[in-house]
Amino acid sequence: MAEKMEEGMTSNGEVHVDEPLANGMSGDNANKEPVSERVKRIVKANLLVILTVAGVIVGVFIGLGVRNVALTRTQIIYIGFPGELLIRLLKMIIIPLVVCSLVSGAASLDPKALGKLGGWAMLFFLVTTLIASAIGVVMAFILTPGSVSVGKPQIQALDDGVPASKEVIDSFLDLIRNIFPSNLVAAAFQSYATSYKFVTKNGTDGNPNITVEKVPFGMDQDGMNILGLVVFAIVFGVALRKLGEEGEILIKFFNSFNEATMVLVSWIMWYAPIGIMFLVTGKIVEMEDVGTLFASLGKYIACCIIGHAIHGFLVLPLIYFVITRKNPFTFLWGILTALATAFGTSSSSATLPLMMKCVEENNGVSKHISRFILPIGATVNMDGAALFQCVAAVFIAQLNEVSLNFIQVITILVTATASSVGAAGIPAGGVLTLAIILEAIGLPTNDISLILAVDWLVDRTCTVLNVEGDAFGAGILQHFVDRSQKDEGAELSELKVDAGPLMAAPEHSPLLDKRAADQSPEKESIM
Repeated sequence: MAEKMEEGMTSNGEVHVDEPLANGMSGDNANKEPVSERVKRIVKANLLVILTVAGVIVGVFIGLGVRNVALTRTQIIYIGFPGELLIRLLKMIIIPLVVCSLVSGAASLDPKALGKLGGWAMLFFLVTTLIASAIGVVMAFILTPGSVSVGKPQIQALDDGVPASKEVIDSFLDLIRNIFPSNLVAAAFQSYATSYKFVTKNGTDGNPNITVEKVPFGMDQDGMNILGLVVFAIVFGVALRKLGEEGEILIKFFNSFNEATMVLVSWIMWYAPIGIMFLVTGKIVEMEDVGTLFASLGKYIACCIIGHAIHGFLVLPLIYFVITRKNPFTFLWGILTALATAFGTSSSSATLPLMMKCVEENNGVSKHISRFILPIGATVNMDGAALFQCVAAVFIAQLNEVSLNFIQVITILVTATASSVGAAGIPAGGVLTLAIILEAIGLPTNDISLILAVDWLVDRTCTVLNVEGDAFGAGILQHFVDRSQKDEGAELSELKVDAGPLMAAPEHSPLLDKRAADQSPEKESIM
């Protein structure tokens, strides 16, 4: 029996060797064909990745070349127009993609499995965000980007973008309010935010005592409430599953809608290289006085980018390798198109459609996993934002010559991890939540104008790290699911062997039926 099983394993291994790989190579057959044919096939299989990376590189060179020409503001806007189209196309597809994928994903999974998957995902996202925050704080203390001898850098005309200061408690209450939107249609383009008004009260004891109270009140601001839509979609999917047969029609509708949306995504992907090229070109041409900017804030930029590189090329791949024992850089190659799109668009939400396509087609993540985990990750997993916020908080403290004690450092870590959940997956979303951290440790929020000056660059590496963390999370969850299914199959086969003639009738399980179909008559007689 052992010999037969070894034969079966060998035959299975041979079958897998002949299967074509995602990068266009195909085991033994690759050695038999001419080199030119092999290169042609690999290029064809990875054409989109090559075009996307080429789009970024060409965009940088065109931008640097055109910078020397004195262009008007209107001409710069025209240069960025093809890139603007790409962002509009991706944003157009976000809501149907997120809602339909989460509804169909939650409806297709058993509630117990759903809770287990969600729990593992949230644990992974929490741990990696905490590690990213810690790296940010350590990098900021090592490189000391805020210790400048010439005084605080002066950046002009950016004070308008500084968010209004908000109490920490109100920021977290807003986060909870946005989880439960009062209007689902409005949640597609608006979110809840607290503002303040000052109420004057006269003294009631006859003395002329006038007190001014800062009273919070709610208002709707522009920007998609993606968190509320995600929570509603998951709960709605679970409710549809509870309906049983009555809910099947609606589940099929959402499944079909989801598949149609992914077809649209595959079409948009081929426009991405052109759009990214013009996005990068437009942003480089738009920059003013780059030399002064890098001279005054160069250490801060370096601190953020080195921190992102450490987390993205060392920490996340190491976690993936330790858990799955697979090559993490092969996984990264499969999502390179999505990473380049993240760099070009600066939006993790806009990158979501392409990321789903990449992990499913190139990295073997099942649709149930990717379409459930990735929308959640795009909403709550912000490794890059947490790291940059920690660096920025320590940077501003150093600029103001404020010495941070241990409690304040822990406050930065915890607040950055928690507030990154509420950071919208949009460009400069992390800057808005940075104000919460500064308020928590008592630092001035008006220095955020310095962060905004270089946010166009730092935010791109933030976004790349955010979507990379989402993808690795999906890959690790796929590994857990595969392993649990394999263990289940092994248990079922052991039961079948041990029971022998005592079994009255075979159990009708898909795993057993598949195993029985694969076995030869000779094996069955032995068993």
